[in-house]
Amino acid sequence: MANSQITAKRKAQLRVRLLVILLASLPLLLAVVSVVWMVGNLITEMQANQVLAVQSIVLQARKDELKHFVQAGSKVMGHYCSTDNGPIRLSREGRELLRHMDFGDLADDNYFFVYTMDGVNVMHPRLPEIEGKNLWEFKDAAGHYIIQDLIEHARAGDHFWNYVWHRPSTGQIEAKLGYVEYVPECNLMIGTGLYLDYMKEVSALIDKQTKDAIGRTRDRILLIALASLLVVAAGGLTLNMHEQRQANQKLRRMAQQVVESQEAERTRVARDLHDGVSQWLAATKFTFETARLQMQKGNLEKSIQTLSGGVEKLQSVMRYVREMSHKLRSAMLDDAGLGPTVEQESREFGERTGIQMEVHIGATPTLSKDVESDLYRAFQEATRNIEKHAAATRVHISIEQDKAGLWMRIHDNGVGAPVTSDKHKGGIGLINMRERIERHGGEFEFQSTPGDTRVTAFIPHNHL
Repeated sequence: MANSQITAKRKAQLRVRLLVILLASLPLLLAVVSVVWMVGNLITEMQANQVLAVQSIVLQARKDELKHFVQAGSKVMGHYCSTDNGPIRLSREGRELLRHMDFGDLADDNYFFVYTMDGVNVMHPRLPEIEGKNLWEFKDAAGHYIIQDLIEHARAGDHFWNYVWHRPSTGQIEAKLGYVEYVPECNLMIGTGLYLDYMKEVSALIDKQTKDAIGRTRDRILLIALASLLVVAAGGLTLNMHEQRQANQKLRRMAQQVVESQEAERTRVARDLHDGVSQWLAATKFTFETARLQMQKGNLEKSIQTLSGGVEKLQSVMRYVREMSHKLRSAMLDDAGLGPTVEQESREFGERTGIQMEVHIGATPTLSKDVESDLYRAFQEATRNIEKHAAATRVHISIEQDKAGLWMRIHDNGVGAPVTSDKHKGGIGLINMRERIERHGGEFEFQSTPGDTRVTAFIPHNHL
């Protein structure tokens, strides 16, 4: 039974170790997820900041580009208007020159337009059908007067303006950044514009690069996490295998100790039967046979004396058998319970050994048979150790309960015994005592120094 209990405990300890490994791995997994999440958020934030920074730089570069092109166009217009027959030359030569001054990668979308200050279109290379028409009242879908706004910004010197316009390359109405200038020599407004889809291209490129960076970072973190988990798992398995080997070795040693203890107990019982009971029974038999011979010879008085001696020997045998039975299992334990049995055996122990016994039995609850038997066996083992090894002169025994449970304490002033920090090491007696107490959910403690050895057994109320 002890071996099966120890095996069950080892399995429980193995499950606890596996649980510890899982609990150790869980924070690592949570840390990895947190790091991936924080890195993702950080990169996303960096992406947004990078997009804003790049857009600002690109936008400024495009504004400078628009400004330079419009200033160049306005100089061309100013040159024609400042010469003889300026309006006529501008109308004929200058307008054709501006019409062909395309710029940028998409020449169809990058062109100059010219308006009079009252809204008449002078030149539009992509929409020649509106040339000569007054677009002063032209509005977009939101109700904004586009040409009026452009002319007002040119007149005020606030050259840049965002608006929507028909894009030649796509045929769609799209957002556009315009730059306009007033040319006083001609009393005209010249301008150009840049469609803003390039900003979307910049954002898409940065977004793709950011996603690639997040993916690479995530893969590296996961790789590191996987390697860490493998290291933790390998360490745990190595520890478990080492502990399992040690547990198996301890089990083998304890099984051997149990076998040796059982064999020693059998030898002791056989020796007691042979040296004690058998010899006394043989002597008693010889005494009764002698009495029979004396009776046959008519010597009645001597036969009566011999029979009296035989009866005394029978009484001695009966006491000896009762003592042996008592050591194996006290009948008083079943009849009177743990407290009275401990008191009675303590008195007999003191009388037999000459050791001063102090016994205190408090009010104890009704105990189950298993708990009562295991506490009694622990008491027997402790007193047996005191008798064999302690060389004590005084022993104090107490059994009492409190709010937590039932306590049994045995204290002697003997020479003491070595104590190891490993609770599974030590003699088979201590191991059996510990196993008996712990199988009821209790606690067992053995403390020993010269002159002060204490055995403490505690069983909580819910296991009594």
